[in-house]
Amino acid sequence: MALNIRLLTDPDFEEAMRRQARLRVFKNDHIVDSGGTIVRYDGNTVVVQSGVGDFAYHSRTDCDFYEVRQR
Repeated sequence: MALNIRLLTDPDFEEAMRRQARLRVFKNDHIVDSGGTIVRYDGNTVVVQSGVGDFAYHSRTDCDFYEVRQR
């Protein structure tokens, strides 16, 4: 069973990016991205890479970000 850990602060995003943790991204209570890793982030945007050329740009204010960890 997976454990979802919400990412809120810059240190949370930095740690997830450093460990190349898998993410789930929600917008309006719907999953909009799953399984990617953080490539870059700033105060407004998080860039998630799911494949070789598959990048997604998500707003930090409009989306909820969760790190997925296996128990």
